[in-house]
Amino acid sequence: MTSHIYAIGQQVSFDRRIGTYLKRAGVFTVTKLLPPSGTELQYRVKSEGEAYERVASEHELHVAELGTPIVAGESRLSQVDKNAARVFAGLS
Repeated sequence: MTSHIYAIGQQVSFDRRIGTYLKRAGVFTVTKLLPPSGTELQYRVKSEGEAYERVASEHELHVAELGTPIVAGESRLSQVDKNAARVFAGLS
């Protein structure tokens, strides 16, 4: 049995390569792991800007890119620390 690759509370976006007539742009938070529909795992996701939740298949989602993190006291960090923070944040 396969397991879900996204976790409750994780922020995801819909894959832009998947064509759809619905506007599904932006960041969504996984609110529930759902059982598979056939062989495809599913999730319940919610956007802050919408009053309702959506159901999404795993292949439609990817980890949300949240932008560059803000680092306090950046001038005190060494270049190694800066690079490590970027790697940890998934930016490089």
